[in-house]
Amino acid sequence: MDFDRTAEYVNHHSEEEGKAMRKTIWVIFWVLLGITGVEVTLGLVWQDMGLAWSFVKWTFIILTLIKAYYIVAYYMHLKHEYKNFIYAVALPYLVLAVYLIVMMLTEAIYIHEHHGLM
Repeated sequence: MDFDRTAEYVNHHSEEEGKAMRKTIWVIFWVLLGITGVEVTLGLVWQDMGLAWSFVKWTFIILTLIKAYYIVAYYMHLKHEYKNFIYAVALPYLVLAVYLIVMMLTEAIYIHEHHGLM
C-alpha cells in the first residue's frame, strides 16, 4: 500500500492553491496567538487595571468561543463541509453544553437556597 499521497495532491492542486492555503493557515495561527495573548495578559493584569470580574469572565468566554470556532472551522476543516455534516458534528456538543449549563445553574441555586452560601 502506498501511503504517500504527495503525488496525488500535486496532480490535483496548483502551487497557487497551496500558497493560498498556507497563507490562510498562518493568518489563523496569528489570530489564535493574538487571542491567546489577550487572554493571558488580561488574566495577569485585570485586577491592576481595575476591571470587574464579570467583564473579565465574559471576555474569556467570548474569546474562547472565537478560538474554538477558528480551530474547528479551519484546522478541523469543517468550514467547507456540507451543512448537514456540520450540524451532525456540532449538535451533540451544543446539547451537552446546554445540559451542563442547566445542571450547574440548578446546583448553584440549590446550594444558594439550602446552604446559604454565596
